[in-house]
Amino acid sequence: MNKRNNRLVGAGALSAVAASLCCITPVLALISGASGIASTFSWMEPARPYLIGITVLVLGFAWYQKLKPRTAEEIECACEEDEKKPFMQTKTFLGIVTVFAALMLAFPHYAHIFYPSNDKKEVVIVNASDIQTVTFDVKGMTCNGCASHVENEVNKLPGILKVDASYEEATAKVEFDQTKVSLAQIEKAINGTGYKVVGKK
Repeated sequence: MNKRNNRLVGAGALSAVAASLCCITPVLALISGASGIASTFSWMEPARPYLIGITVLVLGFAWYQKLKPRTAEEIECACEEDEKKPFMQTKTFLGIVTVFAALMLAFPHYAHIFYPSNDKKEVVIVNASDIQTVTFDVKGMTCNGCASHVENEVNKLPGILKVDASYEEATAKVEFDQTKVSLAQIEKAINGTGYKVVGKK
């Protein structure tokens, strides 16, 4: 029973991580400097609700197994269990895994905090007629972390005034000085994240 409980706990933690891989990868890409791997697990996004369900069911069952009252037979045979249990078979460990799973499942909601601010400190505009705003249709973004990753990469280019990416709308709206940066450079920066520009207006 204990080994089965350990497997359940491990399966719960693993499915929680898998449910958030599409949003964890962009942050790892930012930290490692390997921007192109950001969209590696975006294909898992459609499976996210199922993985969340598996996590909740598996951890719920593990808690049930841990907290259910023992039968008379189990109490009589408890001489082996009276010894100190390994840490991985305790409620404390199950609690730690449950908190970890909850943090992983909620990751898409707070992933954006790992990215630097999108605000530009110094902007010098030579001629207002050189300012252009283009909305790029971007395929592959699945959460706020993805959108923040796109904003971060585009902001590295010279002449960028403002970037607003939205995974819900699958767009990146970029305001820029066309004398300092071209549409092709912006598109290349977005594509370099692993997400793809599929149109612009």
